Amino acid sequence: MFHKILIANRGEIACRIIESARKLGVATVAVYSSADAGAKHVAMADEAVPIGGPAPRDSYLRGDAIIAAAKMTGAQAIHPGYGFLSENPDFVDAVEQAGLTFIGPSAQAIRAMGLKDAAKKLMQAAGVPVVPGYLGEDQDPVNLATQAAKITYPVLIKAVAGGGGKGMRKVSDPKDFADALTSAKGEAATAFGNDAVLIEKYVEKPRHIEVQVFGDGTDAVHLFERDCSLQRRHQKVIEEAPAPDMPADMRQAMGDAAVKAARAIGYKGAGTIEFIVDASDGLRADRFWFMEMNTRLQVEHPVTEAITGVDLVEWQLRVASGESLPRQQDELTITGHAFEARLYAEDVPAGFLPATGRLDHLSFPQGVRADSGVRAGDVISPWYDPMIAKIIVHGPTRAVALSQLSRALAQTQVAGTVTNLAFLGALARHKGFARGDVDTGLIERDLVALTLVPVASTMVKALAVLAAANLPDDPLAGFTQWAPLRHSLAVMHLGERLDAVVEPLGAARAQVMVGGVTVIATRRAGIWQVDGAPHVPVVQTASAIYVFAPEGAFAFAPVDPLARDAVGAGDGKATLSPMPGLVKAVFVTAGQSVQAGDRLCVLEAMKMEHTLTAVRDGVVAEVLAVAGDQVEAGVALIVLEDAT
Repeated sequence: MFHKILIANRGEIACRIIESARKLGVATVAVYSSADAGAKHVAMADEAVPIGGPAPRDSYLRGDAIIAAAKMTGAQAIHPGYGFLSENPDFVDAVEQAGLTFIGPSAQAIRAMGLKDAAKKLMQAAGVPVVPGYLGEDQDPVNLATQAAKITYPVLIKAVAGGGGKGMRKVSDPKDFADALTSAKGEAATAFGNDAVLIEKYVEKPRHIEVQVFGDGTDAVHLFERDCSLQRRHQKVIEEAPAPDMPADMRQAMGDAAVKAARAIGYKGAGTIEFIVDASDGLRADRFWFMEMNTRLQVEHPVTEAITGVDLVEWQLRVASGESLPRQQDELTITGHAFEARLYAEDVPAGFLPATGRLDHLSFPQGVRADSGVRAGDVISPWYDPMIAKIIVHGPTRAVALSQLSRALAQTQVAGTVTNLAFLGALARHKGFARGDVDTGLIERDLVALTLVPVASTMVKALAVLAAANLPDDPLAGFTQWAPLRHSLAVMHLGERLDAVVEPLGAARAQVMVGGVTVIATRRAGIWQVDGAPHVPVVQTASAIYVFAPEGAFAFAPVDPLARDAVGAGDGKATLSPMPGLVKAVFVTAGQSVQAGDRLCVLEAMKMEHTLTAVRDGVVAEVLAVAGDQVEAGVALIVLEDAT
């Protein structure tokens, strides 16, 4: 076994690897960018080495700096985590040429599975079923359109070098193919430096089911399947293992196919074979097809660990150090059911835009596995993925595990940034999901209901007002003989001012009037309860009050009675950056006439491209950004004036 390894990653996966290394008595070295100098993974590791600036290209993608850090600290091996350099075969070659061990597959295996078209041809030769489609090298748009027509619509355009939904577009009508192809190629070029695409048949009721494989370079096993069908824009949201309603013969067939794929490339380490499944007639052993292989650990690996009792990172370290497979196929079994929900800093009502901000408060319930790379007080940076945590539960049955997930989400507390927590909770309560009737289109079909902004009840408002009032425990504080003591105050919530009156009724009771309703609150052990309702947690920070009710988390800002009302600075004519990001392209110039819906510019944030369009007809008065500008949220990019 190694005595010291370097982790070429950050965030929750770096922390996760450190935990398993500790169990094996292996020392760890962290690397960090200037933006991560105070990060959790840096604090957890035995040693930490700075490797560059905040942009990934200046730090976590600098293979030379990472290898130099490993050699300087005496690390024997490098664990890539996932993302960044984890599937870069040139990095693997460089690691091995430096006399170090890469904790993962060979460069040859990564190259074999790195391009989707080549991988599909390889899988066809190995006897693994693949989706009907075009995998050719001729990337001429006319040829691709012809091939799409042969496959028959709807079709899916996919970047051959990609993953995570980038460079992927569904096309239902031939007239939309050209625009979708241009968009997919542009996004693929930005994300992967390769704009080549493949075309495949779009499955109408698809389920995304993947199989965890593990090899030692000679043999391979599978650790059963995960269902990752709950997706939005091809991004996974909630994953589970095993797949609901999976027939035994189909589980056997998928497992066998996955092992064939791993053996075909002499795979070493943890990997995932992703299949697309046609669930229009239920799950059947003849209705699954190979999509791609991820030659690394997956974000959702904890659900597999939960049902098998296997520590996949431990297996990675053991096999990379020279051991053979820790278990054979007949020694692996499924116990219970597990779910993982991805908690992100993102603005759901604004279209799931990634968000930033300081985590003023962060708390997870007891008995729940929460893999997180951040702590209270940390800042969600615009430079990296805005994941806050992965919340994982495991129960004896799917129904029990889903109930645990719903409860865990309801008891998770995040303050300081907007999150997708309410959205995840709505998904966990979704009746179709509870029945196991899932496919990749479920979220889009029910998006309106799933993204409803919870409404603050009178109880929630009253608790916020009581926190703002900060009534003393002393029953005689502020005592007057002439009139009941009343506190008039106000709080802001979702841009609305809520005026309230609080009247103490002794040390442990108070009357609160807010929104035209009067309630009675009782204080026990310093905690307020309204009209006898169960306790609801309230957290107060320097600038806000957060009420964590069962229906959602609500933020309030106390109003300073001495502060002047703010005057609006904008006139509604500017196109503002909806998030921190990089301006990739600007399509208009000053003096140009535009119509509502015309493209103005493209903003790249969190590795995704967002096209900003004109909200009305007008003339471009000013262009305040150029391609290459790094901008903050709320910055004006384009100013329109009325056409004359």
